[in-house]
Amino acid sequence: MPVHRPGSTKRRSAAAGALFAALSLLLALPASAGAADVPARGDAHLGMGVAAHDGDTGQGPVGRATQTEGVDVSSHQGNVAWSTLWNSGVKWAYTKATEGTYYTNPYFAQQYNGSYNVGMIRGAYHFATPDTTNGATQANYFVDHGGGWSKDGRTLPGVLDIEWNPYGASCYGKTAAGMVTWIRDFVNQYKARTGRDAVIYTATSWWTECTGNSSAFGATNPLWIARYAATVGTLPAGWGFQTIWQYTSSGPTVGDHNKFNGALDRVQALANG
Repeated sequence: MPVHRPGSTKRRSAAAGALFAALSLLLALPASAGAADVPARGDAHLGMGVAAHDGDTGQGPVGRATQTEGVDVSSHQGNVAWSTLWNSGVKWAYTKATEGTYYTNPYFAQQYNGSYNVGMIRGAYHFATPDTTNGATQANYFVDHGGGWSKDGRTLPGVLDIEWNPYGASCYGKTAAGMVTWIRDFVNQYKARTGRDAVIYTATSWWTECTGNSSAFGATNPLWIARYAATVGTLPAGWGFQTIWQYTSSGPTVGDHNKFNGALDRVQALANG
C-alpha cells in the first residue's frame, strides 16, 4: 500500500501548475520570423530585399532630368495588362526569366512577348543564387531559357539580379573575393553567348557588404540600382552613374517601377548595343 506523506499532493499540484504555465507561455510565443519569412525556391524577384534592408521613403524621384518610365515583373504579377501600362507611359520592361538552374517563370511568354507586342522595348533578367551553381552555369541556363539577345532594336541585354539571398545568408556563404569571381564568371559567359555585356542589378549596401564594394564591373556592365527614395544616393564603386533606377516596388499598376537614365532614344541605344 502506498504511503501518503502530508504535503506531497500539494507539491505535485504546484509542479503540474508550473509546467502548465510554462507550456502555455511557450505556445503563446510567435513562431520564428526567419523561418516564416523564407520563400519557396523560385519566388525571388528584383528588389525583394530592398525595403527591408535599405528602407522605403515612399517618395519617388524629384527634380530629375529626362527619364523614361519602365517596369519589371515576375510570376508574382501573373498575366500582365500590358496595354494599360503602355497607356500610362511605361515604354520598356524587364521580365524574370530564370533563377539558379532550377526555375523558369511560368508567365514568361505572356510577359516577355506581351510587352513587345504593345510596342515596348523589353528584356529578361536572371535572379542569381551563387550558392547553388557557378556563374557560368547560371549564365548558360539564363540564355537557354529566355535570356538571349537579338539586334532587333527592341530587345535589351540580359540582367544579372544579384542581391540579398532570400533563402539564407545575405552573401550566399561567399567571401567578397568569391562573390566577385562568381559575378565575373556569369557576365563573361553571358557575353560569350550573346555578344553583350549584361546589366547588373544590385543595391549599394548589398554590393558593399558582399563584394567588398568591388569596382571591377563599372567600365563594362551597365548599372541598375535599387533605392526606394527621392534620389539614387551613393552608387557602388566603379560606376559614375546609373543606367536604370528602380525607385519603387509599389507602382500604380503592376510591378516595380523604374526610371531609365535618359530619353527613349537612349533605351533604344542600349537595345541596339
